[in-house]
Amino acid sequence: MFPSVPTPPAPVATCRAMLLAALAVAALLLLVANDANARSRHTVEHNADGSTTARTGVVRAAPGGGGVLRGRSVTTDGQGHGSVRSGAAVVGPNGATAVRQGQSARNADGSASHSSAMAAQGDRGTLQSTGAATRSADGSVTQGRTTTATSATTGNSVQTSSSYNTDTGRTRSASCFDASGAPMPCPARP
Repeated sequence: MFPSVPTPPAPVATCRAMLLAALAVAALLLLVANDANARSRHTVEHNADGSTTARTGVVRAAPGGGGVLRGRSVTTDGQGHGSVRSGAAVVGPNGATAVRQGQSARNADGSASHSSAMAAQGDRGTLQSTGAATRSADGSVTQGRTTTATSATTGNSVQTSSSYNTDTGRTRSASCFDASGAPMPCPARP
């Protein structure tokens, strides 16, 4: 059985790096000739050892500004193991940005793992989320995710954490903070 999967909050530097990557994507999108243009590339490599790697990348400009950059790589080893890595960055016509990356792996014994992170920023605030999950060969599952949202208007934020374990079930918690970082009561849902 796998141990509990820790999911620490995304470090601020990591989220900033992800947002900088989104801004770099915005610069790349300026190179696309017109709004209807899209560029993509797909390659497949078959290796002598029985492994295969497929890669896909897409850059697309959106009507009215902004665009999308996506990439994905799938690898199999011919022995029942496989992995997928993917990433995406989006820039909206209003300047909002979002980036996501993830990776998954599956082993021949049926065990698997997944992890992902995302960050978004717009005129209403920011959102960051990280998570991971594992499945052991016997089918038991552990999962965890931490998400933080911050209001651009007030500076207040909410951090939610959730976890799941086959043996103990699901747990969830939420904490709220004011603009200075001091704990505050979470507002009631409407």
